[in-house]
This record gives sequence, structure tokens and C-alpha cells, in this order.
Amino acid sequence: MNHDRISREMENAISKGVFPGAVLLCAQGQEIVFYKSYGMADIFEKRKMQKNSIFDLASLTKPLVTTLAIAKLIEKGLVSQDQKIGPIIKDLNTSQKADITIDMLLRHKSGFPAHREYFKEIIKTKKNPRQYLRHLLIQEPLEFKIDEKQVYSDLGFMILSWIIEKISGQRLDQFVEKQLYSPLEIDGLFFIEKDSTKINPYRHKIVSTQYCPWRKKVLVGEVDDDNAWAVGGIEGHAGLFGDAGSIYTLCCELLNALCNKPTKVLAPGIIKNFVTKKNQDDMVAGFDTPSKENASSGSYFSTSSIGHLGFTGTSFWIDPETSLIIVLLTNRVHPLRSNNKIKKFRPKIHDLIYSELI
Repeated sequence: MNHDRISREMENAISKGVFPGAVLLCAQGQEIVFYKSYGMADIFEKRKMQKNSIFDLASLTKPLVTTLAIAKLIEKGLVSQDQKIGPIIKDLNTSQKADITIDMLLRHKSGFPAHREYFKEIIKTKKNPRQYLRHLLIQEPLEFKIDEKQVYSDLGFMILSWIIEKISGQRLDQFVEKQLYSPLEIDGLFFIEKDSTKINPYRHKIVSTQYCPWRKKVLVGEVDDDNAWAVGGIEGHAGLFGDAGSIYTLCCELLNALCNKPTKVLAPGIIKNFVTKKNQDDMVAGFDTPSKENASSGSYFSTSSIGHLGFTGTSFWIDPETSLIIVLLTNRVHPLRSNNKIKKFRPKIHDLIYSELI
């Protein structure tokens, strides 16, 4: 494997302003074959990126927290994939939302809109922020018929975190820590509660994100996603922080589940049901798959591959046919969210890695 070619491509991306810094980890199953950091974690403080730098993982929260928590509840027999949400969340039982199933939420087919700027109302209220968010979700009209159209939705995953907490009796972060991360000996995946002291020991390792125009500062250890921040930093769609090595450990567990190898915390049958495609949709339950055109994973990942992107410039891809795992973490939103150059870069780097490895 030509490490130099990959490193040149990464350094070239930094010089072209694709992102200020990045960590790239590539593995074939249990063997890490490439693991390097590049560039800056914070351009203003002149902090260099380290291999163990901690990123705001944004929407990687959806597959690595919320989806796996639901898988755990299914495994325990506390909920089923095709269960309707009305009986679980009584406030939704009298509306058309009552017939939405867990699977529809996971597959982004609930009819909920993609995004709403709830934070603008939440930061003005004197009510409990998370309860107020849930009040807004109850009031939110569906934009499409249930199960009609796949529309990637943050709102569906906010509902899922509500369901997880209702059924488990534990807050989302506490449930996944106990059920998933701790048994896998992962200590580098966690949420940072707003106004928490948890940031202190990690402050020098945390990668900076955007200069937020309304919080009036560069965000470090404060979740970039506005809605997640407004409710305290812990939500089903965003809020997870972590390093590449910890994501890799979780990816290995997922790969084992997909390949019928022994697992520690995931039930292979449930994960396989989740990643089974329906109606040629690009998104399966909780994960993305390579799209037919312009896939962010490039041209070579097999159709049975799963992965996900995060808004801040993060991603992971797992190919069960080749056992290839690629974790690419960047701070492309630092200092401005408007930097979208990563869209062209992602497929290019994945293709290069694939051609070097497979």
C-alpha cells in the first residue's frame, strides 16, 4: 500500500482549503493498515491535529448511537422493528403520526420534514428545553404521507431518542454507554452536556468547528448542531463526540455482525434486518449505502456496504465483502459552515484508498 500517495492527497486537500485538518483511519477487518492525522485542529489557537483528536461527529450520532440503541431494545424484546409509535408515545396516539413505525423512522420514511430550526424558539422559552422540543415535534405537521417517500430527517431521530428513553427509562447517552460502549471498552465516544465540566480534561484534544454567528464564538466541545445544542447537547440526531479509534472499534463490531462472526453487543440478525434494502432506497435502517451516482464512498464500495456522513465533515464506511473500514474525520466547518469542498474530495480519497488496498 502506497501510504505516500494517500498522504499527498490529504495534504493537497488541506492546501486547497477542503478542510483545516483531518484524521484518516483505514483497516481491513481487525488490522489497521493506515492511521494518520493532518493539519490543524484549530487554526486560531494553532493546535495541531492528533490521531486521538476528538471530533464533533454530528449525524454519525444517528447510526452509532440511536440506531444501535434501538437494535439493543429489539434484542431485549422491549420493542419491535415494525411497532407503531402511537402506543409508545401517548401524545402522538391521536394523530396521523400514531401509525409511523420504528422502521419508518430509521429508514427516513416517516413523513417528517428534513429539518426545522427549532432552536430559535427553544432558546427563548422558559420551559424545559427537551420537553419543549418534544412539544414542537407533536405539533409539527407531516410533510409527506407515511411510508411514501424517503426524506433524510433529523426530526425522525429526535422521535427515536424519545422512544429509547421512554422504553429504557434511561437518558440516551447513559443507555448506550452501559449497553454498547462500556462492554466494548470504548471510552472515546460520548456526549458533552451543555455547561458540563466534562469538556475540561478533553479541551486540548477537541477539534474546533464553526464560528457560530449567533453564539458569537468558535465552537470547541460545544455541539455544532443548533437544535442539539439548544436542548442541552444530547439528542438522537446529533451530539456525539469521539475519535477515529473508537469509531473503528464500533465499526469492527458492526462488520462482525454483517459477516456472521462473533459479536460482543450486537445481535447479527437484527443488524442484518436493518441493512436490508427496501424499494431500492439508498438509506437502510439507520445507515446510508453507496448511492448509484456520485456516491460519497466513491466507485468501488460494494452495494452491501454501509456508512454515514456527518455535517461537520465526518464519515465512516464499512464494506462486508472486502472487510474494508474507512473512517475519515475532518473539521470542514472550521471556521465556516459554508465550505462544501469536501463533497468532491470524499469519493476521490475513498477511490484512492480502495485501489491501494484491494
